[in-house]
Order: sequence, then C-alpha cells, then structure tokens
Amino acid sequence: MRRALSFLTVLGRAAVPDEHTLTWFPLVGVVVGSLVGGVWWAAGRVWPPAVAALVAVAVDAAVTGFLHLDGLADSVDGLVPPVTRARRLEIMADPRVGAFGAVALVLVLGLRVAALASTPAKVLVVAALWCGSRTLMATVARSQPYAHAEGGTASAFGPKGPARSHHALAGYGVTLYGLALAAGLAVLGAGARGIVVLAAEVGAVVVVVAFARRRLGGYTGDVLGACGVLGETIGLLALVAR
Repeated sequence: MRRALSFLTVLGRAAVPDEHTLTWFPLVGVVVGSLVGGVWWAAGRVWPPAVAALVAVAVDAAVTGFLHLDGLADSVDGLVPPVTRARRLEIMADPRVGAFGAVALVLVLGLRVAALASTPAKVLVVAALWCGSRTLMATVARSQPYAHAEGGTASAFGPKGPARSHHALAGYGVTLYGLALAAGLAVLGAGARGIVVLAAEVGAVVVVVAFARRRLGGYTGDVLGACGVLGETIGLLALVAR
C-alpha cells in the first residue's frame, strides 16, 4: 500500500514500485477520490459551485503531484502528431509540454471543472471513478506490452518475457476486485446512473489503450496517466449528461 501511495500521490515516503504495487492501486484510488470528493462537498458549503469545482480539481492535481496530468500532456504530444514510433517515444520522454499537450490539458481541466460545477457534490461517485481509473491503470500495466524495450518507470510494475502471461493472469484479480469496489461505490452514490458512469470510464480507457497500441505497440507510464485522467473526465461527463 505504501509503495502505491508513494507512486500515485505525494503522500507517504518515497518507495520504489514493484510488481505487487499494482494490487493496491484501487484502494489508493478510493483514498484520493474520497479526499477530492470531500473537498468538493466542503468547498460547496463555502463557495459557489464553480469555485468549489475548481478547488476540488486543484486539490486532485496537488495530491497526485500532477503525475497523471503530465502523462496526459506527454501522451497527446507523442501520440497525436504524424511521426514515427521512435520519434513518439522521444517526444513523450521530453519533459517539456508541446502545443498538443497544452491544449489537451486546458480542455480536460476545463471539462472537469465544468462537470463538477454542474451537479451537487457526490463524494461516493468521485471515489468510484478514481478507484476505477487506478484499477484500469493496473489492468493495462498487467495485460498490455510495455512500449519501451529498454525499460522505464512503469517497467517496475511487472516481469517481462515468459513470466508475463502469469503476471497478466494475476492482473484479472485486481480488475475484478477494483471494478467491483468501484461499482458498489458508484451505485451507492448515483444509483443506476453510477453503472453508466463507470461504463463510460471503462470505454474511454479502452479507446486510449487501443490508440496507444496502434501508435506505440503498447503502453508507457504516460499512457497510464492519460488513461486515468481521460477515464475520470469521461465518467464525470456521463454523470452530468441529461
């Protein structure tokens, strides 16, 4: 748990992730989502909806250390332009944010704020979406090929080569318990709409992963971040849809 908390948030002491770290991703998602949802609810008692929404989004970014937002920006910068696979990986490794990534950040952050400002605070739904996003990150990391042949940050999450098939099988356990937990929270927070919200999140992540497979041949740490942010955002949009 400590390794997952240290990797996904600014909480806890520094710890190097290993293949067991992914098992705790869903629970870290619940912790972060509950905190963000709680701040959203509390801020709404003090400020207008738009301000409360902005405060909640800011807290989320701060608690996660901007990790997933950075992954989103790098992924968009690398995956969208018409360049070679090698060049995509070079772009994604560059710490600078390009025009594609900057636009993506503005749009996604704006959508998150607008969605939260459009509905009364639903703490359990936010906890469910954040749990679901981390669950899907773990699922991707354990089931998809890693795009960096030479290794990278996310390569610490699991073995490569012959051991990978067993590792992928173990990933289904995380998927089952994580999505079950997320679904329970979503239903408690929004009834039947909660299942729709969670399904929208899963669908968004599937699209991101398919796009990354086509452009890179697998996932990277940045792609995991993009999966989480876009999955949560689409889930929030599904929550406030008419």
